[in-house]
Amino acid sequence: MDGRDLVRSVKMVGSVRGLRSVRSSWRRRSADARALPRRGAERARVPGLVVGAEPGPGGGVVRFARSELRVRVAVGGAVFWGWDGAEPLPSYALPGAVPEPDPRALLEPDKDGGWQVVSERLTVAVSRHGAVELRTPGGVVLRRELPPRWWEPVAGGDARWVQRSEVPADARFFGLGGRASGPRLRDGVYELWNTDPGGRFGPGDDPLYLTMPVQLVVCDAGTHLVFHDNTWSGRVTLREGEEGAGSGHDRPGTCEVRMDGGPLRCWVVAGTPARVLQGWTALTGAPAVPPSWALGPQHARWGFGSEREVRRVVAGYRERGLPLSVLHLDIDHYDEHRVFTVDRERFPDLPGLAKELREDGVRLVSIVDPAVAAEPGNAVFDAGAAVGERGAFVRDARGRVVRGEVWPGECVFPDFTDPRVRGWWGGLYEERLAQGFSGVWHDMNEPVSFAAFGDPSLPRSARHSLESRGGDHREAHNVYALAMARAGYEGLRRLRPEERPFLFSRSGWAGMQRYGGTWSGDVETGWPGLRASLALVLGLGLCGVPYSGPDVGGFDGSPSPELYLRWFQLGAYLPLFRTHAAIGAGRREPWEFGPRVLEHARAVLAERERLHPYFVTLSRLAGLTGAPYVRPLWWRAPGDRALRECEDAFLLGDALLVAPVLEPGADRRAVRLPRGRWYDTATGEVYEGPGQVLLDAPLSRVPVLARAGSVLPVRGADGGVELEVWAPAAGRSGSGLVVLDAGDGWERAEVERYTSRLVDGRVVVEREGREGKEGAVAYPVRVRGL
Repeated sequence: MDGRDLVRSVKMVGSVRGLRSVRSSWRRRSADARALPRRGAERARVPGLVVGAEPGPGGGVVRFARSELRVRVAVGGAVFWGWDGAEPLPSYALPGAVPEPDPRALLEPDKDGGWQVVSERLTVAVSRHGAVELRTPGGVVLRRELPPRWWEPVAGGDARWVQRSEVPADARFFGLGGRASGPRLRDGVYELWNTDPGGRFGPGDDPLYLTMPVQLVVCDAGTHLVFHDNTWSGRVTLREGEEGAGSGHDRPGTCEVRMDGGPLRCWVVAGTPARVLQGWTALTGAPAVPPSWALGPQHARWGFGSEREVRRVVAGYRERGLPLSVLHLDIDHYDEHRVFTVDRERFPDLPGLAKELREDGVRLVSIVDPAVAAEPGNAVFDAGAAVGERGAFVRDARGRVVRGEVWPGECVFPDFTDPRVRGWWGGLYEERLAQGFSGVWHDMNEPVSFAAFGDPSLPRSARHSLESRGGDHREAHNVYALAMARAGYEGLRRLRPEERPFLFSRSGWAGMQRYGGTWSGDVETGWPGLRASLALVLGLGLCGVPYSGPDVGGFDGSPSPELYLRWFQLGAYLPLFRTHAAIGAGRREPWEFGPRVLEHARAVLAERERLHPYFVTLSRLAGLTGAPYVRPLWWRAPGDRALRECEDAFLLGDALLVAPVLEPGADRRAVRLPRGRWYDTATGEVYEGPGQVLLDAPLSRVPVLARAGSVLPVRGADGGVELEVWAPAAGRSGSGLVVLDAGDGWERAEVERYTSRLVDGRVVVEREGREGKEGAVAYPVRVRGL
């Protein structure tokens, strides 16, 4: 640490807390120096030559001179392989039992002394040196994993390893969790360690709050998802390939995964993008479907300060005729920032306020941080200390409770990798429900302990239960927030079994969609932050987390009216539509930016409300299939290379293409269209894809295009559902899915499919699978585009 680190720390959290964070940083560094084993001399190891094989269900085991590889193809097509005895379980990513092995997949000899497993969708070929190739049924190589290498401490301990891979020269990389520089991941190093970037971030910052060892790779040969099921810290180095010109050779794309410990095991799912996400969902669990009200406009601020200010803001929306579904209370509503408390001076009747707002159609959502003030007499601290024989809180290698510095001051941290702790913590949400809250958002759960220097987290030597297996923070850190989300979600389900929980989390890991969604975290206020907002939502959707959104307007600073409006227009077409700002960063209410911004914000809010039935349908389909609400333009055409390069527009479901304005002063923008006919929803102009068009983008709106033939549910003038049908091209048909809002409970979703076709100059809409009177369309139909 130098003087600049101290100045930065003091400036960030105040002089007293800044000095405490210095002490916390030194304490963490000392604990790690004392408890973490020194690596010392290491011995490198590679698999060596193949010496035999043993067939088994769905594949088998291939043995090498110094290692062994287990390959298993599951029913549904997902492929697993693990080195040195690594099995699919235990795993934080998988919700329960491992998929059954495919009895048709057999391990058999391959050429040159290798072995192969042939399945319906992939052939897994293992060379005699330990390389693993994934081939399409036609024999095209999707991915080639080179023989791995381990470095094992001579004195004993966890081995670190590296796995290098090659992909086709035209391949493009996506995923790895929440990456501000995406959604397409360029050449570079991407860290796998959930991290609070410290107040704000932009496109150049990495890592961020939510990292995942999940890659989606798209190339001409096909699409595949690769998941290295390892929770340790690591890094992924990507380099895109280059196709040879003329008679030149292709240079393949490369991926290098380096992990500091833990098992070397992997899952692969291949197919179309839709099939890949469906397979990933089948493997890691269906996304939680948010309550219907969580698909409406939401508003938050760090610093409402009082019931009076909350009422003033809600009244401001109502007086101006602006819809509002949810209002979020940040840490300033707590008593001295202590979790599961209320500042009675500022919020003397929080249950009464919540009831009053709910009658006006507005739900309250509460922030929940994991850090517990380490104060005897604090009810949560005392209750946690009494959980089990050793208490609920993370301990160090010497058995002492780990302490860090967070908003309440000196804090301790629940060990959510212990099932007893999760049960205890989930029960605490009863207090939040009693205060009238309808949902929660988890913050600071990477977890964060303020640091004047170094990593703002717990000591890497801190001890965790890890489901009674035991281990340290190097293994538990990345799944800490995932386990906290599980605790909260399961607690809310027990406490309110008749309602679907609403929970979203700043941090998480693979499989977090089972418990809710996420948001961008503290994205910087500026045009780069606006662009990063879209990158995060698209990238997370391709990792199986469909419900997310940014802090509209940016977390810090004061956006210009133009920047705020363009951010607002983008947010209105994203799953989580929430304005939010830091304390002292200015307001984010639409009327604070002048009458022109208010007028245009009102228009896009009305459109969001009109599209509410469509968002309900997308949320239900995400829960059933894993398909994200927000999709890259190449979703239905991954072989279109031009679409793979497009990062400034997206598909909302199958029906709509949204092209946000991401640059200042722009009133027109180029849009790359997928194949087919597209209608500008504002002007009715018709465009044919594939190709690029130039569209008007006045300050009042962003370009939104509808796919010809689309049938989408919208809210009619009477508040009921109607079908908006965009005329199909002559000789072509279209379709759309509708899932009605059945309430916020656990009612089974009924998916209705409608088709559209052009007959004698008029559009005919029919419900598929029904005949006679049952096939009649039960909703008003409004045809557009004729």
